Amino acid sequence: MSQQKIIIGIVAGEASGDLLGSHLIEALKQSRPDIEFVGIGGPKMQSAGMQVLFPMEKLAVMGYVEVLRHYREIVGIRSKLRSYLLDVRPVMFIGIDAPDFNLDLELALKQQGIPTIHYVSPSIWAWRGERINKIKRAVTHMLALFPHEPKLYEEAGVPVSYVGHPLADILPEQPKRAEVRERMRIPLQVPLFAMLPGSRRNEVAMLARTYIETIKLILQQLPDARFLVPLASRETRAIFEQAIFDADAHELPMSLLFGHAHDAITAADAVLVASGTATLECALLKRPMVITYRLPKLTWWMMKRKSYLPYFGLPNILCGRFVVPELIQDDALPENLAQALLNQYHDKDYVEALEQTFTELHHTLRQGTAQKAASAVLQYLPAA
Repeated sequence: MSQQKIIIGIVAGEASGDLLGSHLIEALKQSRPDIEFVGIGGPKMQSAGMQVLFPMEKLAVMGYVEVLRHYREIVGIRSKLRSYLLDVRPVMFIGIDAPDFNLDLELALKQQGIPTIHYVSPSIWAWRGERINKIKRAVTHMLALFPHEPKLYEEAGVPVSYVGHPLADILPEQPKRAEVRERMRIPLQVPLFAMLPGSRRNEVAMLARTYIETIKLILQQLPDARFLVPLASRETRAIFEQAIFDADAHELPMSLLFGHAHDAITAADAVLVASGTATLECALLKRPMVITYRLPKLTWWMMKRKSYLPYFGLPNILCGRFVVPELIQDDALPENLAQALLNQYHDKDYVEALEQTFTELHHTLRQGTAQKAASAVLQYLPAA
């Protein structure tokens, strides 16, 4: 009798989920090479052997207004994927982040007897805590990246595993700053700032001009400063280049990079970073940062109303205090951002203390994430 294929449905909605998904697929295949993965993912998950039914970019929109604009298309994709999965009956479904897309899908699949794993806890500790009720109905097992999260699920009766954060496994505990500078041919004494305006198109569109004006102000104080701007895609690069053109800023000592964000962060004296996973990368690479963000006004107003925490950025949330400045929305002015970055550049004692804080955070988050996540998933698979 031929052995039946083991199929796992899996969905990631953006680049950080694609990374998580690829590591999980590789770890699972080490134990069970007979598994096939199908769903929505990016290039990394595809390289790991996943069959992609819809491109991940379709899901990578954010903010209430933007989601509404793409609502019909996103709902259409989810409906087609749900029908497909109910037809092929995978042994389980893994939703990686993207809770607004995945939780509804998980609910439909779980109701039909398919176990659902949700990888990356939605930030119910920060806002929209009422989602725990939907999670309880939709999710068979939660995989949590941060140590403060499991308690919330245990109290709600949702099976949960703390798996740590994969970036803590990937990034070095002691980044080789001098080596990276040498490779980039930037002497250590040159003031260097990394400027990370986000990985999504709408993030970069919101922040690009502000970043350029911030660079101009820093140069008034530090005329020999240099700036690295890593951009995640051709689209985001085009948006930033247009902002340079509009601001007539071609002469600025600024290098646009394709990727290479980790090198840019490691080499920098301080980083201006859009809130998101990149702030955690900065923390794990032990660099001082100023966190900023802008959202459409309506989206910001709705988020602010539902927020529980005084912090917005992950490093501050994880440390439980303001360890780095946050200049969000109306505070995200070039004058404020430039001053905050210059303060960090000049305060060596602060930087030293911050490096120690971030080293302790690194130890907490380094758990061998892919292996821990794979172990939690394997318990729901039929025996080989």
